[in-house]
Amino acid sequence: MPKNAFYAQSGGVTAVINASACGVIETARRHPARIGTVFAGRNGILGALREELIDTGAESAEDIAALRWTPGGAFGSCRYKLAALADNAREYARLIDVFRAHDIGYFFYNGGGDSQDTAHKVSLLADRLGYPVVCVGIPKTVDNDLPCTDTCPGFGSVAKYVAVSVREAALDVASMCETSTRVFILEVMGRHAGWIAAAGALAQRGPDDPPHIILLPEVPFDEAAFLARTRAAVQTRGYCVIVASEGARRADGRFLADAGGKDAFGHVQLGGVAPVLAALVRDRLGYKFHWAVADYLQRSARHIASATDVEQAHAVGRHAVELALAGRGGVMAAIARVSDSPYCWDLAEAPLAEVANVERQLPPEFIRADGFGITAAARRYLAPLIAGEAPPPFEDGLPQYAALGNALVEKKLPAFEA
Repeated sequence: MPKNAFYAQSGGVTAVINASACGVIETARRHPARIGTVFAGRNGILGALREELIDTGAESAEDIAALRWTPGGAFGSCRYKLAALADNAREYARLIDVFRAHDIGYFFYNGGGDSQDTAHKVSLLADRLGYPVVCVGIPKTVDNDLPCTDTCPGFGSVAKYVAVSVREAALDVASMCETSTRVFILEVMGRHAGWIAAAGALAQRGPDDPPHIILLPEVPFDEAAFLARTRAAVQTRGYCVIVASEGARRADGRFLADAGGKDAFGHVQLGGVAPVLAALVRDRLGYKFHWAVADYLQRSARHIASATDVEQAHAVGRHAVELALAGRGGVMAAIARVSDSPYCWDLAEAPLAEVANVERQLPPEFIRADGFGITAAARRYLAPLIAGEAPPPFEDGLPQYAALGNALVEKKLPAFEA
């Protein structure tokens, strides 16, 4: 009898995470002798702990295919990190109980660094308890900060959205700067790594084009230099466009936008760097300003997704199943760059132990000497990742997205409080 599979989505969703789900489910369906039902966890790993398993076999092939162009998390995601085994053995015992009750032999976890840590822990636990589960991680994060993979599915589409938004907003500001807004600030995601902010530079056609300033977490914020550069841009061009990573921080490590408190993963909750910068511009330079926060829009904008990103997201989902069928547990499906020009890539794998809880920042060679922009090497890396368009189907002027039934299977175990 073929073993069943468990697939779940974790962390902040993206415009293409469902493309990875599509890759997993479609590939598993091509191997009915090896994989039975693919169960999806309702709201990530919580779906396993609560025994809330969605039967993806009840969905039509057409609806599963439509996941490829549907943003968000089709099965629900969560921010929930499993504790160390010694601290909460009951959670791990519960996972194995659920896997055993539903004859699950494959575990696919689709997420970022904390999610790969979960996949790694479950892989170790399965070995320790003697229950055979092949665990494979599937990369996903708009922050592009996972190690051991050339890029992370989800990032290319956010990079494209930010670059397009910067170019379009800059045209607006340039049109009105004589009598209106002089400084525009776009805040983008990126707590510890500035990949998304760096992608804003792709809006430039020439060295003097906007964005005129990029603030990266990797570069300590220098208030005097920032104000001087803002003033210079306004004096020479009439306006200044700034892309600021939410994780911009001072030399002592404090976030400019530290709001106090922490999120469910234990990360510092950030309160918004754009208004902090806008207040500086107003109080110190006296310029009229506007600011915007890309927020969820940047990670859900499937209508302007990168074709490269969509293809890679689907491919790592497919590759994860192929790795599992080959018995390659304890690894994450990964992307390997073969060349920049022409851009070529291949599929690879990385040990979960080397991926879990490791954040990859922008390398120094990608950051311009003055700290306010990117180098040619960074542009060579970034440009292919936003290439191509892969729009969803439209009807009556609006995109048409998948709407799954998400029917839960019958529970077999007592209730469990996560």
